[in-house]
Amino acid sequence: EVQAWGFKNGIFHNSIWLERAAGVYHRESRKGRYQLTLKEAKAVCKYEGGKLATYEQLEAARQIGFHVCAAGWFDKGRVGYPIVKAGTNCGYGKVGVIDYGYRLNKSERWDVYCYNPDSKECGGVLTEQQKIIQSPGFPEEYQDELICYWHIRARLGQRIHLHFLEFDVENDTSCLADYLEVYDSYDDVSGFVG
Repeated sequence: EVQAWGFKNGIFHNSIWLERAAGVYHRESRKGRYQLTLKEAKAVCKYEGGKLATYEQLEAARQIGFHVCAAGWFDKGRVGYPIVKAGTNCGYGKVGVIDYGYRLNKSERWDVYCYNPDSKECGGVLTEQQKIIQSPGFPEEYQDELICYWHIRARLGQRIHLHFLEFDVENDTSCLADYLEVYDSYDDVSGFVG
């Protein structure tokens, strides 16, 4: 069994929690957690060029470190989530794909697990004292449907200062196309800072 957490060189690492693995990724509504019906969940995946992940795809992603403590729709109207490291607050102390089964009420609201092995992504893990983050191809416009996740790791107690030299997003009042979210932990519920 893979151990998820480690403390190395004064930095608290979560080296296996992946935002995406084996083509599988988690999405929630722009309105927040647990806001998508099955029809809306399919539309979210389709918008990004994907489709609902199958149980097998979700398990394959979990096997290489995909851990999300949020229930979501996946293929054939099932709901569940992948757990790598057992915990009392997530997964009922179990490891694996926590499967709520087939849902009869397709209007129930959950997140979604999508599958798209060919999606365009950018991002990375940053540990340097200073770093300039740019979208691919800058200063040209970035590609359509580009998804970027940047993880900034710092020593416990160290502050992180974000300074934007230039920040340009698509004109979209509902913030569905372009947006930025900042979290102060791997916990995407209590760690959200803006």
